[in-house]
Amino acid sequence: MTQESAYKKAGVDIEAATEAVERIKSHVRSTFTQETISDIGLFSGLTSLQRIKKYKAPVLVQSIDGVGTKLMIAEAVGRFDTVGQCLVNHCVNDILAQGAEPLTFLNYVVSLKLKPEVNEEIVKGMAIACREVGCAMVGGETAEMPDVYRKGRYDLVGCITGIVERDRVIDGSKIEKGDVLLGLSSSGLHTNGYSLVRKALKTAGLEVDEYVKELGCTVGEELLKIHKCYFSQVYPLIQKLDIHGIAHITGGGLVANIARLLPEGEGLYAKIVFNWPIPPVFRMIQEIEKVPWSEMRRVFNLGIGLVLIVSIEQVKSIRVALGGDCRVLGVIRQDEERNEKVIFQ
Repeated sequence: MTQESAYKKAGVDIEAATEAVERIKSHVRSTFTQETISDIGLFSGLTSLQRIKKYKAPVLVQSIDGVGTKLMIAEAVGRFDTVGQCLVNHCVNDILAQGAEPLTFLNYVVSLKLKPEVNEEIVKGMAIACREVGCAMVGGETAEMPDVYRKGRYDLVGCITGIVERDRVIDGSKIEKGDVLLGLSSSGLHTNGYSLVRKALKTAGLEVDEYVKELGCTVGEELLKIHKCYFSQVYPLIQKLDIHGIAHITGGGLVANIARLLPEGEGLYAKIVFNWPIPPVFRMIQEIEKVPWSEMRRVFNLGIGLVLIVSIEQVKSIRVALGGDCRVLGVIRQDEERNEKVIFQ
């Protein structure tokens, strides 16, 4: 009989970690680009900067984020193939908001007890999303942390690096009175607000495998919908048009994420007409928890996952390019006496 290692008795299974790495190798390699130099197994990832030759003044754009307690829904359903895609897409959208294209992606997957098959499912999802935007997954960390995480609990974090031309950085500084806000539809909750969502499920006594007619699917299927990636839609527009601002609607909802773009001290504010069709999942949460719509707008995307702020002259061109997935939300106005940066009517 083989003696169990002291480290395994302490809660860390080296053999499981080795198996996990073997399982994900093909998925990770499938994301490698022509700039990827290193293979899996080194202490860090190596990427050629050959691509920056096409830039006159290249700027690195970096972001790090997680999927929050959406992972708890994945755990409850026993399905982990969407959260990896959600993580990558979230990070891609964040750097897209500054006008960047993605170069590399790093991941961090941690739990109390490592399950190689679950880890593979998560990383496989990441690889799918990375391939769709030409982003190389060049490294990651898989860890077991006994006494830190509860049984069955996972945490998932991603770090992305992208690149943009210095004079094409989108930071909101060009936003001016008369600009128009255009909203692109979300695929659902995306990756924020899940603490309130889980509370609503508990209040209503809903199970993740329960079919809800209004949703047209089970609760779990709705809550695990993949966070939409806007890169293929928006990046081509960035190359041709002068986009003044891009807000990725994540934590903080519509209010905080639009407000953070508006320059300080100029009295600019966004006036939004709140009249678009709200997806059923948001109405369900609002009704269960009796949440005021003013708070709902500060927590959720309410069906609008990305907001473009553009000059009125470019509205028609952008709406044509985006087809049906584009809605006029409102306009930028100016009033130096107004404190609120985002108002709804």
